[in-house]
Amino acid sequence: MLIAATLVMTAFLLLTGLVLDNAFRSSARKAMRDRLQGHIYTLLAAAEPDKRGILQVPASLPEPRFSTIGSGLYAEIITNQKKRLWRSPSALGIVAVFKKKTRLGKNVYERIEDKKSNKYYSLSFAIVQEVKGRDRRYLFRVYESLDRYTGQVQKFRNNMLIWFGAAAVLLLLIQALIIRWGMRPLVRVSNDLAEVEAGRQEQLTGRYPADLRSLTDNLNTLIKSSRSHLQRYRDSLGNLAHSLKTPIAVLQVAIDDDAVTVDEMKRTAQEQIDHMHGIVEYQLHRASASGRTALSKPVIVIGVVTRIVSALQKVHASKNIHCDLEIAKDIVFYGDEDDLMEILGNLIDNAYKWCDQKVRISAELMTSLDRQYPGLVLIIEDDGPGVPEDLTESIRQRGQRADTRVPGHGLGLAMVQDTLQIYNGSLSITDSDLGGARFEVCFE
Repeated sequence: MLIAATLVMTAFLLLTGLVLDNAFRSSARKAMRDRLQGHIYTLLAAAEPDKRGILQVPASLPEPRFSTIGSGLYAEIITNQKKRLWRSPSALGIVAVFKKKTRLGKNVYERIEDKKSNKYYSLSFAIVQEVKGRDRRYLFRVYESLDRYTGQVQKFRNNMLIWFGAAAVLLLLIQALIIRWGMRPLVRVSNDLAEVEAGRQEQLTGRYPADLRSLTDNLNTLIKSSRSHLQRYRDSLGNLAHSLKTPIAVLQVAIDDDAVTVDEMKRTAQEQIDHMHGIVEYQLHRASASGRTALSKPVIVIGVVTRIVSALQKVHASKNIHCDLEIAKDIVFYGDEDDLMEILGNLIDNAYKWCDQKVRISAELMTSLDRQYPGLVLIIEDDGPGVPEDLTESIRQRGQRADTRVPGHGLGLAMVQDTLQIYNGSLSITDSDLGGARFEVCFE
């Protein structure tokens, strides 16, 4: 940023310097022209014809530089026969070469040189004067050395270089301080991230400006999500190992017991295999649940619900179930799509299993200024027998079912409950106005 600012400022100062230099040179050149024009008027006023009608210039002129040799200001009058009628004493020894042609009543400006390559700026002005019935043409020339002009320009350039250089150094210093001050919050974020990587702090805890707060909040969410995933994998592995001990022990006892028949052995093995299958499925779900991750794309709820309902309509086609969807297209879920699919899949599947003929699914957003993400409420209702009040808590536990006659492992609501805990969500079970159960999922 400092290099870019330096380049931009250098280009700006160069362009500004060129514009100012051109403006000053134009102004100095105009001032020189005005001075030469004034000297022409002085000569015209001072020159008077004598008795013969020939112009004469007095020895003393209002401008003393015409009388001083080498003063840098020179003048001469030329007749129409290209003879020099008069020349200022200051022009002694100077032989200048004029190239442009003059016209009556027109100012002719040009740069000229003498034989010693000294440069001048001249003004030529031609007039016609009638003397004794004859027209006589006179050419007035005034020229001035460019040393004074170039000296003024060079002095201006030197002063401009000094002031622009000082201004550039000052502005670059101020720019460096502003950039350092403006980048300080990012330096704090970088230092805090280094502390997190070193394990000396859990997350970014500094006070950051509003422009960076969204970034730091997402980084904290990402850090928390990553640690949560790692911890869940560790816990799930430990829980899986611990949970498999019992069925393995039962199988070992059955193998060691000589009194157990082959049929009893098969029955025991099948029971324990089913039990271990449920344990593995449950622990894998817990470990693979993603949770809310930072920088992830929000999931459109109606799309997920539509896919689940479409599949269940085919599975339960014999029941002729009517499903009402009351979900706007702009309602989104800030989290992993597979997690939402797992939650809605289990709840809607339960509704289809227990309903008579009608299921209703609705959703709404809860917005608040103090939330990073808007809250989401999902409601699944059916017209089935409902859930007895004394079972609303027990069916949330792993392996518990409201009716053992319905196929299943009793893991669906337990998986929903575990996934909701990752999102700090909640599940409430009440009665629906349809006559059956009402499952309300709330993501804070």
